[in-house]
Amino acid sequence: MKDFSGKIAFITGGASGAGLGQAQVFSEAGMKVVIADIRQDHLDEAMEYFKEKNADVHAIKLDVTDRDAYAAAADEVERIYGATPDLLVLTAGVNVFGPAEASTYDDYDWVFGVCFWGVVNGLVTFVPRMIKAGKGGHITSTVSWGAFTAAAMVAPYSAAKAAVLNLLESYHLALKPYGIEVSALCPANIKSRIYETALNRPEHLQDTGYNVNEKTQEFLATIHAHGMEPRVLAEWLKKGIENEHFLIIPYPSGPRMVEIELERFPKYASAEGMKQLDEIRSGPPSEEQLKMMSEREGYEIKPGPRTIFNTDSGFAKARQDLDWVDQSKKV
Repeated sequence: MKDFSGKIAFITGGASGAGLGQAQVFSEAGMKVVIADIRQDHLDEAMEYFKEKNADVHAIKLDVTDRDAYAAAADEVERIYGATPDLLVLTAGVNVFGPAEASTYDDYDWVFGVCFWGVVNGLVTFVPRMIKAGKGGHITSTVSWGAFTAAAMVAPYSAAKAAVLNLLESYHLALKPYGIEVSALCPANIKSRIYETALNRPEHLQDTGYNVNEKTQEFLATIHAHGMEPRVLAEWLKKGIENEHFLIIPYPSGPRMVEIELERFPKYASAEGMKQLDEIRSGPPSEEQLKMMSEREGYEIKPGPRTIFNTDSGFAKARQDLDWVDQSKKV
């Protein structure tokens, strides 16, 4: 897709953070934009912005885990704009930090419900409509750098994002004959309010094994404050769509970052490789790795131990009553 003018975009998580940046950029490119979000207050704030811009934007309150609501939203798009979306952007996401061994069923059900099943629901809802419309189009999801990494403190999130990346590659292969391109946007740290989600998770999924409170989320907010501006990320996405990239890595060193990250897999397959991995992980990162980590996080990361998981806030630690988690073994 190279011409966006007059076309329709549907963006989940579109009322704040990365999704709002995407809505702004694609609206300015001439698209009719539907922003779907679970937070009515965020939708109201976003619509105030778009009304001031006299932009053709429509808001829908949507819980991406609700399949019936998703179908109703798709019907609403067709009722308002007379057609199904040309651009489907699945950005809604949640995250929470804590030791993998402290994870509960609710931690997995909540994160996978939004980050994986929310994407599945979007695909199953819209793909048949887009194919039947016969006008091609583009589908993308904000997958996250977490899709490439195994992270002991965000196991549900990393697993969900890896699943989405694989899913999108399957759809990339399946939908090309219909003229529908598919891409995966893979940023790391974004300046967003995703840190608010852990304090607003559904009542029936409140059983977490992690230490999560206002203090830990305030600390997480300080990390996201250094992240990439949502509009900058959206420009990377737009360029990637125009160039028909499957992987959209929003950094100058993007391809090399992926190459380095995936070098671990062949090493897992041999005894010598496993030994090399232990040595690599126990040693300091190289200058090249530090440079790329700094690109992803949005601030300079210097040699030496990182203390992100050892703050006074208790961030990324287990609930204190879990007697099988030994915090002294954590680095």
